Amino acid sequence: MGSIIRKVFTYFILPLAIVGLTYAIVKSVMEPVDFNKHKAYRESVAVQRLKDIRDLQVAFKNVNGKYSSTIDSLKLFYNEGKMKIVMQVGSKDDSLAMAHTDKIKKKYRHLKGEKLNQKLNELYHAGETNLVFQVTTEIAVKDTLFNSRPDFVVDSLALIPFCGDSVIMASTIKTVSGVKVPLFEASMPYKSLLRGLNNQLRINLDAEREDQGRYKGLQVGSITAPNNNAGNWE
Repeated sequence: MGSIIRKVFTYFILPLAIVGLTYAIVKSVMEPVDFNKHKAYRESVAVQRLKDIRDLQVAFKNVNGKYSSTIDSLKLFYNEGKMKIVMQVGSKDDSLAMAHTDKIKKKYRHLKGEKLNQKLNELYHAGETNLVFQVTTEIAVKDTLFNSRPDFVVDSLALIPFCGDSVIMASTIKTVSGVKVPLFEASMPYKSLLRGLNNQLRINLDAEREDQGRYKGLQVGSITAPNNNAGNWE
């Protein structure tokens, strides 16, 4: 009887135990590897979205003098807003063109600033091409920003990728050294961005970030301290 038990143990139970132990070891090693691989991919998608929000916020501020506090107003700005674009015609390094432009300006010395530039623009389009000037025109935001990105969808800016939670956004105006400075921030907590991955590893990541005094996720800009709209991944 004893020999039978030993054989069962040797040929069946022990191999199963070894397989189970090997699986547990491999799993414990691979789980952090898989977690970091998926984390890196999700972060790459999220970072691009935060960069897009930043680009749109900067354009919004250039027009409105402050940052938007909501994604909805950014979307409205993208869909319906207009931006002023300064276009340079001719080169200031072209001495002949500069001299000719000065001669034309003297002829229209009664015009100042943008009105003079508009006159030069009229002359340019009428065939007077040897000119150097700048002209300001208005163009639709959607015809300027992201037009080289056929995959860009403005409605997606409101959502944290891979979970559908809303991007956390805020804006304010702070007085810094006596100067009023518009600030904004847009955030994606790891609790949302990494949803569905190993939760214990995500909790460990949050704890590590907290110990380092860093935001527990991805964030661009800051409403507590000016940082030139930097992302915390940069």
